Amino acid sequence: MASIDQCDMVNGLSNERKKKTTQGKWVISRRRSCHGPKPVTKFGPKAKLVDDQSVEDCSIFSTCDPSSMMLGWKSEPRQVLIIKKPGDDDYLNRSFTQLAYWLVQEMNFLLYIEPATLSESGFDNEEEHENIRSKINIWEQEADVSSFSDRGLEASIDFIITLGGDGTLLYAASLFQHSCPPVIAYHIGSLGFLTCFKFPNYKQDLKSVVNGNGKLILRKRLECTLMLKTDNDCKLDDNKMIKSYTVLNELLIDRGSAQTLSNLDVYLNDRLITTVQGDGLIVSTPTGSTAYAAAAGGSMVHPSVPGILLTPVCPHSLSSRPVIVPSGVELKIILSQESRCGAFASFDGRNRYELRRGDGIRVMTSVYPVPCLTQDDQITDWFTSLGECLHWNVRQKQKPL
Repeated sequence: MASIDQCDMVNGLSNERKKKTTQGKWVISRRRSCHGPKPVTKFGPKAKLVDDQSVEDCSIFSTCDPSSMMLGWKSEPRQVLIIKKPGDDDYLNRSFTQLAYWLVQEMNFLLYIEPATLSESGFDNEEEHENIRSKINIWEQEADVSSFSDRGLEASIDFIITLGGDGTLLYAASLFQHSCPPVIAYHIGSLGFLTCFKFPNYKQDLKSVVNGNGKLILRKRLECTLMLKTDNDCKLDDNKMIKSYTVLNELLIDRGSAQTLSNLDVYLNDRLITTVQGDGLIVSTPTGSTAYAAAAGGSMVHPSVPGILLTPVCPHSLSSRPVIVPSGVELKIILSQESRCGAFASFDGRNRYELRRGDGIRVMTSVYPVPCLTQDDQITDWFTSLGECLHWNVRQKQKPL
């Protein structure tokens, strides 16, 4: 286990505390705070905020201007990970090929891509692409993200380019369960709420990012830990923690194909606040507020707002309404012992697990956000996406009197 000094260097958090276990080892436990943990603002091996002090000064007595978050580099970036939407779409593959040649030949970058991208784009033909094939590295993710050691990839990638839609960005973020490099997301997909960049402008966009002129938005994530019951008379604190996932959108707990309603006990800082009886519960980030949570009747929240959203799915009560709790609290969602059926948990739509009575999930705000480049600024991009993708408040104007 890392020493206290090492933990301080890794986390750099003022709202973390150290306590000693009965074995004499030091571990880190989080202080409960309404304002949540301060984010780690070093992204990958080279990227950082231009002025880290602007984030460190954020507290209950001060407010950070979201438009002031600018991307900076400790040294010139040279290694980039390209995540392409899977499939044999001709335009997507041509765009990838065009981007890869430009990055290698004009910008002198070293590329990392997946095996599927290699074959779909035709780059597995070394004779046809011999000019740049030596500058392309192939990597393959392990099947289980929770066991995937992203330290090697994290130490190699300076920034990420995604070609696709929102699902491509979510997948890219899932590869980095800890510190995530900056992401520039190009809209070559179906929806593109989170992907604000247009591919025809990629040269200008990427040159601006490499030169340190990019604006950032830190998209908060949730750290979700599975807790399995250890005995028949299990209490809340006796559960065994087995797996942990960091999600960008949401944690979903649902009743699956069962014909009866599920009962989910919701604890906030170890205090039972409610029991959700219905089809399930969505625990989402502000980024995920415009996804499944919005479809279930939750409020849409700007990604820079610190908070955790709780949205019941088809609750069996007219008074059961969505709520937003402070980002610093610890949530525990336990499948009640009185529940008539089991439940299933999924993390950003992946890694679906069955929960039995007494099992649950602990949820806290992660200290590792996803730094995403913005086209204009945080406010303009978000409301543009609301209008273009969700047609928010689009109606025929009333005629004047």
